[in-house]
Amino acid sequence: MSEPALSTRLAGGIAELGLSLSPQQQDQLLNYLSLLGKWNKVYNLTAVRDPEEMLTHHLLDSLAVIAPLRRHTEGRAIELLDVGSGGGLPGVVVAICCPEVNVTCVDAVAKKAAFIQQSAGALALPNLRGVHARVESITQQFDVVTSRAFASLVDFTQWSKGALAEQGVWVAMKGKRPDEELTALSSEVDVFHVEHIGVPGLGAERCIVWMRRG
Repeated sequence: MSEPALSTRLAGGIAELGLSLSPQQQDQLLNYLSLLGKWNKVYNLTAVRDPEEMLTHHLLDSLAVIAPLRRHTEGRAIELLDVGSGGGLPGVVVAICCPEVNVTCVDAVAKKAAFIQQSAGALALPNLRGVHARVESITQQFDVVTSRAFASLVDFTQWSKGALAEQGVWVAMKGKRPDEELTALSSEVDVFHVEHIGVPGLGAERCIVWMRRG
């Protein structure tokens, strides 16, 4: 798919999601997609390789969390940790769309953390950084801790609880409503909202599980 066609698809998806993004932010998103494609050839950051598929399955899928996140933060400057960020999804997308949010992407794979650092420089994102570490070792406190296709809710909350601020929230992006995972959570985790979201061009169920300390 040509770059103009990708740009048109992206703009349509952004409109469908009800997002307001500047031309510069849309360019950054397309540049990020291009970076991801280039690095992917060498470092295998994602199994999806077709640009059109990457736009839908990665970019638009990650953009679906932006409106809910903006409603939660109400424009406040916050610290966000994206766990098991891989190629930076949704962390880099959040950093582009929400410049007031300081985004830290943590991954146990060094080359993935290096890609995030490279993206921060290439896309001129001073609010983005990549950290090579296991999430259990993170001691900084974050207002929001996100994950996308990372682990079960039990593992995600257990491994990252040391990084969650007292009044912070976990935001887990999932496919269909993960009822078994929700049932398995301990009383230390309070699920206060399961939000169903639509992803333009993706005919699959998606939801966001919002959690806080119980």
